[in-house]
Amino acid sequence: MRPTSGLTFGGRYQLSSRVAIGGMGEVWQATDLVIGRTVALKILKDEYLGDPGFLERFRAEARHAALVNHEGIANVFDYGEEDGSAYLVMELVPGEALSTMIEREHTLPVDKVLDIVAQTANALQAAHAVGLVHRDIKPGNLLITPDGRVKITDFGIARIADQVPLTATGQVMGTVQYLSPEQASGHPASPSTDVYSLGIVAYECLAGRRPFTGESQVAIAMAHINDQPPALPGTVPEPVAALVMSCIAKKPVDRPATAANLARAAQALRRGDVAAATVAVPAIGGAGTVAFNPPPGNDAATALIGTQANAPIVGGGAPRSPAGPEDDTEEKKSRAWIWWLVGAVVLIAAIVIGVLVFANGDPDPKPSQTQSSAPRPTRSQTPSQEPSATPSDTRTTINPADYVGRATDQVQTELQSMGFAVQVQDGDPAENAEQANTVQSISPTGSLSDGALITLREFTAPPSVNKPNTPSAGAVSATGAVRFSWSTATCPTGYTVSKYSWTVSGGKDSSGATSGDTSETSVDIQADQAGDDVTLSYTVTCGNLAASSSSDPATATWVAPVEPTDAPSSTATPQD
Repeated sequence: MRPTSGLTFGGRYQLSSRVAIGGMGEVWQATDLVIGRTVALKILKDEYLGDPGFLERFRAEARHAALVNHEGIANVFDYGEEDGSAYLVMELVPGEALSTMIEREHTLPVDKVLDIVAQTANALQAAHAVGLVHRDIKPGNLLITPDGRVKITDFGIARIADQVPLTATGQVMGTVQYLSPEQASGHPASPSTDVYSLGIVAYECLAGRRPFTGESQVAIAMAHINDQPPALPGTVPEPVAALVMSCIAKKPVDRPATAANLARAAQALRRGDVAAATVAVPAIGGAGTVAFNPPPGNDAATALIGTQANAPIVGGGAPRSPAGPEDDTEEKKSRAWIWWLVGAVVLIAAIVIGVLVFANGDPDPKPSQTQSSAPRPTRSQTPSQEPSATPSDTRTTINPADYVGRATDQVQTELQSMGFAVQVQDGDPAENAEQANTVQSISPTGSLSDGALITLREFTAPPSVNKPNTPSAGAVSATGAVRFSWSTATCPTGYTVSKYSWTVSGGKDSSGATSGDTSETSVDIQADQAGDDVTLSYTVTCGNLAASSSSDPATATWVAPVEPTDAPSSTATPQD
């Protein structure tokens, strides 16, 4: 069935306008005539429907994709087959594809790229947790909403396409520019496959080009397997470049362990917390030598990221360029000069310190001609308290892995008992109530002096879902059937409705249940008994947030029809 405007699929999804067209099918904006919701309909081309095995795998993937409830993944509402066509009903996402942004802007700011990587990786982690691998992460499958939220599309479709070996023209299905080495080698995909593809996307956003090119798809696939990517532009900070390069490592074991680790590292780099980023992705620790060991007491964010969102991250060394023989020579000369300068500074400092120690240690110092009004420090008369020539400095090593994720008040008490000053700052909103008020990052770390100021960033409480509007009860039919409905709930920014949970008394749904979950905004109830009230209330769940409080109840009454009664017959009055 050829899609055209006005055509209705499944008796409820009416096509209005085509949004996009691709190799596997078309995406249309449509209206769900039952509940009035605007949706996106992806309709597969007929050429992919001839194989019963393909269709069955596609059905399974559609069911699996619908199981993923995450604000970063476009929701799948329904699946259907009609007149030789198969279609998916999905959330219609406002905004534009990342590929459009890259085409228009060529390169994106570092902070923007890290934000996109973090959001995408968090969404991928939700999919990986239920056993789904996207297999086709690319800019065209990442939609960016007007407020900067990322939505992954085409979950499951790419996976099914990847299982079909070749098309009629002999081309491997999928997007070879973002194909992982293991995919290109014919090995099974894994969650690390998605991490690799996301790394290629990040590289393209930062460099304005893809790392691997070729005259044919085969040449590009071989480059993924054998070639090393060119260095990123020198404007890309060392820690960020290290994160991207770790994502596109040839071996999965050398990439970030999970998509969640990648998300944490990207979020930490946005804050300038290289230590926390290195905990999540250890490969970052091999980039540069300055930003990764900030002096005790310094704010790692100041050492890493400038004040502007688009400013390059500093502290990781000079801007980089692809290394060559001349670059190596210049770098060696520069390092030699730096070490000579450092040595000279250390020598001068040692001489100055020696002079000061000698002057302070003179047993019979000559009094100055002008005495200060301030009292001079005196040594204690107790021999055991006499200072040594070299002042003692007790230091403690702080490992972020020992504190991140723990309750903030517990960590604060522990650090204070160790002699540190501690301040707590608000961090990102928690993903759930359990994560709230736990340590998101700690700075500085490493070997710290007693009394050093340590800053804890803690996850703040997740946003709450507002109490929903009171439902409305329709007219009760003569048989006791009534429909309760409610308006679409509004979720906090960054979240979408995952379900409505209703509870009824005095009636049941068609399955005999007195409570249930639904993605719709109405439920049909059968009253138990004529003359009794039927009362319904509901809650809203947005993403993985806690459910809202219950709505005020709506009540309907089944009034049984009055049976007509025969009128008494009149008796004629006898006449005299």
